Amino acid sequence: MKTDVCGGAGCSVFEESNLPKYTYDALCLLSLLLCRKEFIRICKKEVSLPGAMIMKNEALKSEYGQSENIVNKVQDFQEDEELFRYCTLPQVLKYVECFTGPNIMAMHTMLINKLPDSDKQTFLHPMHQDLHYFPFRPADRIVCSWTAMERADETNGCLVVQPGTHKEPLKPHAYPQREGKTNKLFHGIIDYDEKGPKVHLVMEKGDTVFFHPLLIHGSGINRTSGFRKSISCHFASSEGYYIDVKNTIQEDLEKELQEMVQKKYSLPSMKLRDIWNFRARLVQGERINL
Repeated sequence: MKTDVCGGAGCSVFEESNLPKYTYDALCLLSLLLCRKEFIRICKKEVSLPGAMIMKNEALKSEYGQSENIVNKVQDFQEDEELFRYCTLPQVLKYVECFTGPNIMAMHTMLINKLPDSDKQTFLHPMHQDLHYFPFRPADRIVCSWTAMERADETNGCLVVQPGTHKEPLKPHAYPQREGKTNKLFHGIIDYDEKGPKVHLVMEKGDTVFFHPLLIHGSGINRTSGFRKSISCHFASSEGYYIDVKNTIQEDLEKELQEMVQKKYSLPSMKLRDIWNFRARLVQGERINL
């Protein structure tokens, strides 16, 4: 498994000490295979996934039925034993602990299946900072682990990052002002400077990148006829703390999520911190604050 850490002036690469360069071990491969099989079962509705958000392109349902051809993302899969196994892999946690310390929470989980999208740009994810979505701090004790489930490059919408931007403050985000459909919660930085330097992260199956929640990043569209699958988890130190986002640049996000939760679960209004506290799962050490 090749692993990259994004931040500073660029991406520094380091490998597992007991593995050849650019390889991944059997446990990692097996985990990705099981995740792929479980994703197919979820697409076919053979699995009930409490609390998960399944994002689909419903316009394709009449053509493809219940299949991976219509599902773009499985978000919040913490209740699925097979998918959540990824968040407990020792190959992942050995690097996560360098950022979080020994008490590790899995805060946000996603399996992304970027669909072919050469014309409508439906699944383009504008440049953003993940901390925009999080009401917990400190930012330096949060890290995302993002693993390619198959080769990712510019043709199928690989990750695009702006190295060094993890040192910048959290910026205001909103839905991008462009033609075409924009997916729910695909927010982007307001007045983003497209001329800034960018790095396209070309990754092979099993490669993993770890990045800071303030790093500016996004992903392009999938111009191929296949899928670009990846699985990720945002980890945080359980010694962190929640903040009140009222009267901050994250307040509008809280309102949007409150409306979504009320509509889906018919629950009373919940603070952003309560929504995230419900998602959080301990993966190592002791659960303290988060």
